[in-house]
Amino acid sequence: MTEIEILGKAFQSFAGMSSEAFQLSLKYWQVKTYKKGEFYNDFQQVCKHLGFVLEGVFRTYYVDEKTADEKNIFFYTNNQLVVSYASFINQIPCHFYTQSMVASKVIYIHFDNLTTLYRESHEWERLGRLIAEQASNIALNRTESLLFQTPEQRYLDLISHHPAIMNTIPLYHISSYLGIQGPSLSRIRKRISEKN
Repeated sequence: MTEIEILGKAFQSFAGMSSEAFQLSLKYWQVKTYKKGEFYNDFQQVCKHLGFVLEGVFRTYYVDEKTADEKNIFFYTNNQLVVSYASFINQIPCHFYTQSMVASKVIYIHFDNLTTLYRESHEWERLGRLIAEQASNIALNRTESLLFQTPEQRYLDLISHHPAIMNTIPLYHISSYLGIQGPSLSRIRKRISEKN
């Protein structure tokens, strides 16, 4: 299956998009490969692209002003959208970094081309609404998980949404995302393996 066919199938599954509506977008999509450590979107840059991860892992993080520690907020893996959403929809500078954690490949569309599709097609408008709802839910769920879930619950949620991530990136990135130290993550992993 080609990259564009993978994307079309994903949009059909996610938004019920017809092949006719998807055809409108074919001229706009581009594929880009990223080296490990390369930025999808940099701090204080306007996010111009909505991407779909074909392979790889990206993270969104910020740098703590007091400690200079990097704090991971979101991960994006295969068949997920990657975007600095507030920056993208408002076309304002981003407060975060979004970086490839391994060699990765993305198919992406420019903001201007996507807004053209919104004007041309109700199906694309619907996709835009569903993406907005999904982005809102992801952000809300992330906030609530930090407030109300235990680190172990957050860990289980992470591996359910990104099953291959544990074997792909260093564990200190997982600890950062969970808001815990490395030894706590080791204890959580040990407890879970003993239960299974």
